[in-house]
Order: sequence, then structure tokens, then C-alpha cells
Amino acid sequence: MNITIEALQAYLSDRYGGRASEQGLFMKLAEELGEVAEVLNKRAVRKSSDESDLQEELGTELADMLHYIAAIASINEIDFNEIVIQKDRAASLNTITKPIWKLSC
Repeated sequence: MNITIEALQAYLSDRYGGRASEQGLFMKLAEELGEVAEVLNKRAVRKSSDESDLQEELGTELADMLHYIAAIASINEIDFNEIVIQKDRAASLNTITKPIWKLSC
């Protein structure tokens, strides 16, 4: 199953619309960022680790971050898909890589 940014934002808008504050969602995002840092530290052997699957744990924490980023965009009625494309277009002018908006065409 695949999900688009638009579908994720629509789901999160229904879930959080009118019931969540951007400050609260940002605090959750910051918490998730800390959890990503913890996993990366374990992978770099800077922190003791049990035998958990760090690859899966990293993916889960990154997904949590994406959730809260998209939720903040959704409750502020920001078209995250369009913003990502605009930012990539601007960045691609300064690089030799192919922009993401050309990959899907």
C-alpha cells in the first residue's frame, strides 16, 4: 500500500483539525527527533543498545516525524506537496541533480 502526501494530509486534517495546537504537535515532533537521534547514536555505537532491530526502529521514528510534520502543515492549511516541489525546484537550480518533480513525470 502506498500513501501520497495529499492523502496523509487529508487524514491528518480530519484527525487533528480543530482539536490540536501547532505547539502541541511541534512538541511531539521534537520528541520524535530526539528518538531518531537516540537510534542514530545506537547505530554509531555511541550509546549502549539491546539487540533490537535498529533499522526498523529508525524507520518507525522517521515515520513518526513525518506524521507530525504533515500534521502541522495540515492544520495550517499548507499544501505540503506543493511546498516540497517548490523547494526542490529552487534547490535544483543550484545543483546538478535531477529535481524530484521531474522524476514523477
